[in-house]
Amino acid sequence: MQGVVPVAAGVAHLARPGRPAVVTRTLAELTGPTHGLVELPVRLMWHADRTFDLTDPDQLLWMYENVLRESTRADDLRELINGGVLRRRWRALNLPRGVRQAWESRHRTLRTT
Repeated sequence: MQGVVPVAAGVAHLARPGRPAVVTRTLAELTGPTHGLVELPVRLMWHADRTFDLTDPDQLLWMYENVLRESTRADDLRELINGGVLRRRWRALNLPRGVRQAWESRHRTLRTT
């Protein structure tokens, strides 16, 4: 998995049992959209309605939560998440503890956002 931060000392932060959280090396590489409609692939959201309007703050948060929790590939993160938006909305995201810990341990600026 190119571009994914390796697990330090064999300890993984888990998105859920059996699934390590995926984190990109930098926030700058997250160049996803900042507005408009985004449809998630089924691998990230199994619900029939997988389209999100990023101008709606609640829908944006819901999409980010799903992508950050369900991603198994850094490319999904790069394509769907925007680094600036992630920094601004980080505290409002409802994320599993392992996902939050993984991102904050790699991107310390998120802790103080």
